[in-house]
Amino acid sequence: MERTQKAAVIKTVKDKFARMTSAVFLDFKGLNVDAVTKLRDQFRKSGVEYRVVKNTLVHHAVKEHAWGKELDKSLAGMTGIAWSYEDPSAAAKVIKAFRKDNEKLKIKAGLIEGQVLSADAVESQLATMPGKNELRATFRDAPGSCPAASAAAPGACAEFRLPAQSEGGGGLEERLGPATSRRPGLWNHVEMRCSARAVRTS
Repeated sequence: MERTQKAAVIKTVKDKFARMTSAVFLDFKGLNVDAVTKLRDQFRKSGVEYRVVKNTLVHHAVKEHAWGKELDKSLAGMTGIAWSYEDPSAAAKVIKAFRKDNEKLKIKAGLIEGQVLSADAVESQLATMPGKNELRATFRDAPGSCPAASAAAPGACAEFRLPAQSEGGGGLEERLGPATSRRPGLWNHVEMRCSARAVRTS
């Protein structure tokens, strides 16, 4: 690959990390063509972008980030990256389901809000976060907006507030670490309005 091509790839990968809400790094060694095609299709249906990138180029793309050095430990062998842009749990959910029948697919690490996650944490924590559709269903069943629901049942909506605003801890910040709450727009389709109208128009 020529220098100009490398520079273009690095720029593209940098942009993906800048726009993502989370990312999962994979080792796809041993998967046949049909399995890889199926995985790509499932990613696409879930709004996840997947790309195989050389480790050296990933290193250059993330080296300016505080978490880049920690991520370097996972950049060995073949690396596929799955970026989630809307639902932070989207890629992790697809991977967890896919691995039930395809154990050859290995998780190297995960990344959310500047925190590098272990393979176990990707499946046990990131993949279990409620996605956009689950949140929609929850609010659709709630009696009106979040303030009204909270008056009738205190704490009914607190579970789905942004990590930095959740009451009493126990939310995403506690599960994945304090770095998660640094960007208030993590789930911008929910925000703090928590109203049925906000969910319908997100």
